[in-house]
Amino acid sequence: MMPFLDKLQLWAGERPDDTAVVVGGKRLSWADLRDAAALRLGGTPATAVLAEANSLDFVVSYTAAVAGERCCAVLDPLWPRAMIDEVTERIGQAGPATGPTATGDELSDGGPDSTFLIGLTSGTTSVPKAFTRSRRSWQVSFDASIEFFGLTPEDRTLAPGPLSASLNLYALSECLYAGAPFHTLETFDVGDAHAAISYDGVTRLVLVPTMLRLLSERGLAGGVDASGVRSIICAGSKLDARTLEAARRWAPNAAIFEYYGASELSFVSGTRLAAGEPLDAGGTGIGGPFPGVELRIMDDGGAELPDGTDGNICVRSGMVSNGYLWGDDGQALRCLDGWYTVGDQGYVDSGVLHILGRRSDMIITSGRNVYPDEVELALASVPGVSAAVAAGMLDDVRGQKVVAGIVPAYGSVTATQVKTGLDGLLARDKRPQRYFALSELPVTDRGKVSRRMLLDWIENNDPRAKPLA
Repeated sequence: MMPFLDKLQLWAGERPDDTAVVVGGKRLSWADLRDAAALRLGGTPATAVLAEANSLDFVVSYTAAVAGERCCAVLDPLWPRAMIDEVTERIGQAGPATGPTATGDELSDGGPDSTFLIGLTSGTTSVPKAFTRSRRSWQVSFDASIEFFGLTPEDRTLAPGPLSASLNLYALSECLYAGAPFHTLETFDVGDAHAAISYDGVTRLVLVPTMLRLLSERGLAGGVDASGVRSIICAGSKLDARTLEAARRWAPNAAIFEYYGASELSFVSGTRLAAGEPLDAGGTGIGGPFPGVELRIMDDGGAELPDGTDGNICVRSGMVSNGYLWGDDGQALRCLDGWYTVGDQGYVDSGVLHILGRRSDMIITSGRNVYPDEVELALASVPGVSAAVAAGMLDDVRGQKVVAGIVPAYGSVTATQVKTGLDGLLARDKRPQRYFALSELPVTDRGKVSRRMLLDWIENNDPRAKPLA
C-alpha cells in the first residue's frame, strides 16, 4: 500500500471493467491500466523522467515508473527544451540509489521508506529545485486527504489541469489508491470541462482558483448544470470572495474545500465550507491543522510564538518530503528542532491558521512588511474589481512600493473608486501606490497568478497592463 500499486491490483481484481481513468474522453478500466502498466515494466528504467502532456499513455508510463523501487520525475512539457534536458541530466547524476528490485517485473509497491518521486518546484527562468519523497509519505497523505475530503469509490473526480503539476498528479494517485475514477483533459478547455461535468457524472473538482472562476462564471452564463458536483477542492492560492460566490451559485450542492500546503511539506491546514454556509469574504484564515499534522508558528531561532504573532509556519507530520537532491540554499526547507518550514509566514488565532504569504514575496515599503496576498484579497472585495494581483516594485524613496493590477468586473473602474473601496479593508500604509488596468490576469501555464509577470508587463509597457486613471 505504498503508495498505490497494491491497491490498483486490488481494484483490478475486484472491479476489472469499471472505469479507472478518463483523459479527454478516452478511457481505461482498472484491468486495462494494470495490464498496460505491467507490459511497460520491461522498458522502464530505475529512474524515469516523464515530460508529456496529459494522455492515457502518460498515466500508464507513470504507473509503471513507480513500480517496485523505481523512481519517477515528472517535468512540465512546456518548459524550454534546454531546461528539460538539463534537469534530466541532473536527475541522472544525482538520482536516488535504487535497490535490487528497482527494475523488477512485478507491478507492486516497493518498500515504504524507498524514494518513488522526484518533485520539482515550478520555475521558468532558472533550474527548479528537486526534492524527493518516500512511498510512506504519500500513503500517509492519501489516508489524511481521503479522510478530510471524504473521497469515496463512488466519486468521479475531474482535475482539468496538467498532470505535470503536483496538485493534479496527486489527485490522480489519490484516486488510484481510493479506487475512485479519475478524469482529466488533454489540455485545459472550459467547454471540455463543462462537457465532462454534464455527461460523465463528475461529483468532485480539483483545481486552482483561476480555473474555478472560469468554469463557474462561464457555466452560469451558459446554463451548464453543476448541481451534481458535491465537492470542490481548491489550492494554489486563497479563494477570493467573487470566485467563491460564483462557485456557490454554479454548484449549489458542493462543499468547498480550501487547503494550504507546500510541495515539500504536503498538506498543512484546511477548511470545509458546507453548501449554504456563509462566506468569509476577504479573510486570511485557512482552517485548522490537517489530519495527522502538528502546527506551530516559530521565529527563525526555533522559538514558538504566541497566538496572533506572525512567524514561520512550521509542521511535524509523516507527510514531509525527504529533502533536496539539489537547489537547497539552506532556506528552502528548514528544520527547526524537528519542525519543518518552507518560510511561509502566518499566525494562528483561535486554532485557525492565517496565511500571510511567502517571505520571498513580502514587500518591504518604508520599513513596513506587506504581503501581496492580503492586498489582493482586499482588492478582490472592492465593487467593480473582478480580480487583482499585487507586487513590489523598486522605489528610491520607500525601498519598494506596492503596485496592483486590476481586472475590472464590468466596463471600467477608476483608481479613485478602488481607493475608496479599500476603506476599512486595508491599512493605508499597505495600499498600492500605483494601479494598472489589466486585460487579463498574468498567469503561468499551470493557472497560477504570476507577480513576476505583472512586473514584467509594467516595466516593458505591455499593452495588457495600462495605468489606471
